[in-house]
Amino acid sequence: MGKLTFNEARHLVERTGIGAEWQTIQRFQNLNRQQAIEFLLKNRDMRLPRPPSMSPWSRTVSLRNNMRRKKMIMRISRDEGKKLQTWWVKHLLVTRSPFLERMTLFWHNHFPSSIAKTTQPSMLYQQNITLRKHAFGNFGQMIHDIARDPAMLLYLDGYVSTKEEPNENFARELLELFTIGIGHYSENDMREAARAFTGWGIDDRSGTFVFRANDHDNGVKTFLGKRGNFKGEDIINILLQHPRTAERIATKMWHEFVSIARPDMRIIKQWAQAFRGSNYDISTLIRAILNSDVFWGRHNRGALIKSPIQLTLGTLRTLPYSPAHIDLAHNLNIMGQGVFNHPSVKGWSGGKTWISTQSLLRRNSMMNNLTAGNLNERKNRGGIAKKMPDVSPELLRQWLLAIPPLQAPPTTSGKQRLTRAFVLDPAYQVL
Repeated sequence: MGKLTFNEARHLVERTGIGAEWQTIQRFQNLNRQQAIEFLLKNRDMRLPRPPSMSPWSRTVSLRNNMRRKKMIMRISRDEGKKLQTWWVKHLLVTRSPFLERMTLFWHNHFPSSIAKTTQPSMLYQQNITLRKHAFGNFGQMIHDIARDPAMLLYLDGYVSTKEEPNENFARELLELFTIGIGHYSENDMREAARAFTGWGIDDRSGTFVFRANDHDNGVKTFLGKRGNFKGEDIINILLQHPRTAERIATKMWHEFVSIARPDMRIIKQWAQAFRGSNYDISTLIRAILNSDVFWGRHNRGALIKSPIQLTLGTLRTLPYSPAHIDLAHNLNIMGQGVFNHPSVKGWSGGKTWISTQSLLRRNSMMNNLTAGNLNERKNRGGIAKKMPDVSPELLRQWLLAIPPLQAPPTTSGKQRLTRAFVLDPAYQVL
């Protein structure tokens, strides 16, 4: 297999990264498809900037006994939550492993937990570390770890579930959203699963997972046709044996890396079979996707809509615009993709929801703000044109747009002016 063409390298970089970074495209042009995919999977710089100072769980517990203190918890949570959002957004902007962060974002949306509900940014930070650790690893181990994750126990009220009063929130989302999906389980299955997770809690002193045997329902449960004295771990293992779990993850990855259109279920079943056959190795599933004809097919170029993070941070990683006076984390909240700030347990819907009438206005406003400035390149010595590669107008178009532009180019010449026209073109909204 020969080396990647410019357009192939660009497609792979933008679909798996945060922006179409010129230097990475140039590197991939010296590689064939297999070499580029392996580079992506192995380029995992796990180093992170120091997190902001955040209150431990033990302090929150000590403040939760009266209304005045609850208001104090909310204020502390908001302030620390903003700092945590800024921490990750800044890292997304400079990371040397954008595919690792893209996959961490993918799992962050599959297993959402919000600042508003948990009121515990320090636990959300630890959850973020867990998701990054497993981003290309084993899905089975990840879902076991997430089930015990203190932020998830807070978010879905699992930490207060007892045999006398089983809380069904986590069991419902485990079945409906995290694994097999609606139509493949009954309400009784959900209730029986909730019984199995009773007694799972958070230690008041350490803020870590604790199993309280006295609160656990030791009775026999019937779940998906199986009977036994199941604990939470058993429920997860039964779900991992169900073929729909792998198919659900494969379908979500189709919408993440291939197209917002309905997937071809024959392909989904092939990917899911490879995924289950590898004992849920995420890298195996990603290899199947990135080596598939549908991923590389020209009919799927421009078939995805950029998320606010891909649009905003991707632009800043691709082009030398300065965000000096823009609060990126705050603007991502406004645009509907604030990290640690999902709108519901379903996470961000993505796809066409990113470009509703209201959100499109916000997206266009952000792009206008980023690209604003003196477009006269003779007078504007600090303009971005001098910091960009020296390419022809046609190669500039191929670099910045996955599909041909929908608007006529500017009549006045100049690389900076043409770049701005491409960034503001509707075609720039897709990848």
